[in-house]
Amino acid sequence: MSCGALAVFLWCGVSARDLAFFAAYLGAGVLIPGTLLWRALTGGGRSLAEELAAGLALGYAVEVLAYIPARVVGAPLLVLAAPVAVLCAFTCVPRLRRHWWTRHATGRHSSGAFPSGRHPFEPPASRPHSSESPASGRHSSGRVGRRRQAAGAVAGRRRGQGGGPGVRERVPGWCAWALAGIVAYLVGWSALFLYRVPVPAAYVDMPYHLALVGEAKHHFPLTVPSVLGEKLSYHWFVYAEMAATSWVTGIEPLTLVYRLSTLPMAAATVVLVAAIGRRLGGRWSAGVAAAGVAYFVFGPELFLFGPEQLEDVSFPTRSMFTVWASPTQTFGALLFAPVVLLLVGEFGRRWAALAVLLPVLAGAKATYLPMLLAALLLILAVRALPVRARDRRGAGRTAGGVVWKVVGRWWRGPWAGAAVWAVVCLLFAQVVLFGQGAQGTVVAPFATMRGLWARVAGLSDPAVVPVWVAAVLTGVQLFCLACVWGGVAGLGRRVLEPAVLLVAGVGLAGIGASVLLGHPADSQLYFLEAARPYLSIAAVCGVLAAARLPWARLAGLVGAGAAAALVAGLLSTLVPDPTGLPGGRLGLVVAPYAVLAVAAVLVWRRGHVLAVVAVLAGYAVPTSVREVAGHVLPDGERRERLIPPGARAAGRWLRAHSAPGDVVATDLHCLHDGWQVCDSRHFWVSGFSERRMLVEGWAYTESTLARAGLFAGSYLAVPFADQKRLAANDVVFRAPTAENVRRLADEYGVTWLFTGMNPRLEEFARLRFRNATTSIYQIP
Repeated sequence: MSCGALAVFLWCGVSARDLAFFAAYLGAGVLIPGTLLWRALTGGGRSLAEELAAGLALGYAVEVLAYIPARVVGAPLLVLAAPVAVLCAFTCVPRLRRHWWTRHATGRHSSGAFPSGRHPFEPPASRPHSSESPASGRHSSGRVGRRRQAAGAVAGRRRGQGGGPGVRERVPGWCAWALAGIVAYLVGWSALFLYRVPVPAAYVDMPYHLALVGEAKHHFPLTVPSVLGEKLSYHWFVYAEMAATSWVTGIEPLTLVYRLSTLPMAAATVVLVAAIGRRLGGRWSAGVAAAGVAYFVFGPELFLFGPEQLEDVSFPTRSMFTVWASPTQTFGALLFAPVVLLLVGEFGRRWAALAVLLPVLAGAKATYLPMLLAALLLILAVRALPVRARDRRGAGRTAGGVVWKVVGRWWRGPWAGAAVWAVVCLLFAQVVLFGQGAQGTVVAPFATMRGLWARVAGLSDPAVVPVWVAAVLTGVQLFCLACVWGGVAGLGRRVLEPAVLLVAGVGLAGIGASVLLGHPADSQLYFLEAARPYLSIAAVCGVLAAARLPWARLAGLVGAGAAAALVAGLLSTLVPDPTGLPGGRLGLVVAPYAVLAVAAVLVWRRGHVLAVVAVLAGYAVPTSVREVAGHVLPDGERRERLIPPGARAAGRWLRAHSAPGDVVATDLHCLHDGWQVCDSRHFWVSGFSERRMLVEGWAYTESTLARAGLFAGSYLAVPFADQKRLAANDVVFRAPTAENVRRLADEYGVTWLFTGMNPRLEEFARLRFRNATTSIYQIP
């Protein structure tokens, strides 16, 4: 897989030098130190693949924590002190030296560091969902069972689970190839839609990410590089990681952002999702299935073939294909996965690793913290419920004794401590990192569905959509989510297990946040995307826990569901005028989904959960096939060139001839010249030059999103917050005089002017660079 990725990068124009330096630093500076620390701090993982993936995440976290103080003192290369110290310590200290090696289990059925081939707290492989297994909290022999469990735990710790690199299982070959196939799919998709795409025609947000890497490379604290002095209320730790990599390797930030950096993060996330699924499902096939569902199963879209008035109807179940479009989401997903792994796994030690990972997660993607906190609180609530009669007798039949018993349940296990630490990190993120900014996110139930119906019904203001309409559409969306993750219904009593409840709670929190919150750019849906892997794990565990059905019957039910979805979609095209239907256009939207839901209920009434899950999954098959194929097939669309020729050369010239603290003024603010409103997602000047702009683009600033309003039109049309500054900036380019040029320099500290062809500026500033599209002037 690594060789294939290297070949793709070479094919897409990455130099062999950059690939060699990137691989060397990623391995020696991040992966190896992180893996050594993971083994020392947690006792190691169950397989080498799990250790390497978790070690990469921990290595990234340590790198960020090392880079921030190094950047503060003005010596960014001091970031190397952390990996050097780790490598030296694990080489020279005898107690740590053993973590360089690992021993694999022998035998076909061995699966870990335990004589039985399984974790002492894991159900037998033949019955992963047995209600009599230790994982369910019930033991057939009472005290004897508890003693055996304790003895198994002690044996496990002695053999390496809690205190060093013991015997570890080998990932089955087919599972390794399946996970490699998922990563290969991500590589192919990225090559088609980013790596081979010319930089000027790449995804619109890529210059924004590039500008933030330049900001993290040269400044601390970070501000919005395209608006001088604007506080950065955004997740920025991934940009610090890329900045550190750029300093150490000498690789251009553009190569890291547009090509290299996010792929290792995504690949490690795939492995970690599979590792969590393997722990909860009791077998590697469960982990592979969970990863497959997370990446390749999508909710049904029944209007693929029309009618025309419903082409915009899509009930979002999100996807994991934001690897490079949202590096913050990718980095956050990677850091969150080992947190979940630590909490669901029986690690002998976990707190040191959690103490490192959670604060970095807060700055990488704080979206995950409230989801984690909600899941932990759900676990604590459930653990407080089963205070049985024998518990009350043992507590002295008093209310105080019952309360004491409940508190004891809370603090048994990592859940309460993790919840407290999550609250601390969440407060740190909100108050310190983001300055209490919300980036436009507000509590607005059904906001997603209000926006959808406004588009379908041709309404200019989604706020006027009736609550009952939005609620009905939200019900349809929940049905679509059930088509992807209906397996959760099969969990039964397993849902009371804290580990299963954790992943299910994270999923429920993500769904709840996507329904209850609103954002001008629909960013509330990132909560749903963040929950995708954990809903998939819970669904696979539910399928394993349900009673068995013959494979032939399951395949038939899936096929029947797929056929039903296609027929329902085709029948909707036969209605030329929805006004004659009950409910009008809303009836046309809801009816096919309602028919499918009724069919699923009829199957359920026959009493078999797995049959219903198969039918629901079948409903998702046509859309999933279309989406999976669409991500690796050329779309044939002509890509709009968003950046003019010569822009990169001009930006790099400015970077080479100016100081990092210099301020640049530009009259380039709008991404599209022909639009009636200014699309202010213009960031390539600050991105290519790695310099701070007086005013360039302001679409993603806190001052813009806070004023945008949820349903008050597009946030792209919101004017700049400081009109006085914008006027002082633009008049220099529109009607330059010695006075207004000098004012720009004296009041705002501007030393450079970046514009197109503007010969009048030569009278008041010194021309330093010019090509076919760009001129750069220096104010004397």
